[in-house]
Amino acid sequence: MPTEVALLESRALRGEQMGRVDVLDRVKSLVMLPDGFPVRTEEVVRYFEVSTGAVRRLTDRHQEELDENGLRVLRGAELRSFHSDMVSLWGRGGVESYPQAATQLRLYTRRTVLDIAMLLRDSDIARCVRTYLLDAEESLRTQYASLDQRVTRIERCLTGVGSALQELGPVLVRMSERLDSLDGKVEMTHQGVGAMSLRLTDVQQDVVRLDGRMDAFAGQLKDLRRRNGQR
Repeated sequence: MPTEVALLESRALRGEQMGRVDVLDRVKSLVMLPDGFPVRTEEVVRYFEVSTGAVRRLTDRHQEELDENGLRVLRGAELRSFHSDMVSLWGRGGVESYPQAATQLRLYTRRTVLDIAMLLRDSDIARCVRTYLLDAEESLRTQYASLDQRVTRIERCLTGVGSALQELGPVLVRMSERLDSLDGKVEMTHQGVGAMSLRLTDVQQDVVRLDGRMDAFAGQLKDLRRRNGQR
């Protein structure tokens, strides 16, 4: 896990945290200018509760890195245009005057302010932001580790299932063969029962014919007795 010192000294580590601008408002509310405009040096100073000189010195030392994370320095016509826009915005909000810089104005985006929080050593607010970032990263690492362990357990279970299926394969083959053999026997039984049914039908017909012959024979005996009785 990265330490606070590593975060202060490693630009690469700071770059990995630049998507966590939500941390700023979790530690302390950062009020942006109207319509989401970046904040000025004065707002950054109030947020971190340090001197203006401390913020300016840090900005000068890390100008390139802060520029990459959204820092803008307005001068000349660009600065005059910005002042005109801001005076109009402040006027709509009922504010009588908007403070203007004499020759230049530095504007800080949320990414810039987060970068300063990871660079500024002598600020309790900055330290809280760094602590929050590191704690959140550690929590995330713990969740990833837990997830990795769960996936590993699932993989082990699947490995066991695979082995069981391999062992079960021959058993299933034998059972299939026995079922096929049983199906053959059942079919033979059906054929035997069908043959027996046909034979029973023949026997029934024979019995009917025999009953007819017995009835005829009984009639003949009755006629014979009657003739003998007449004599």
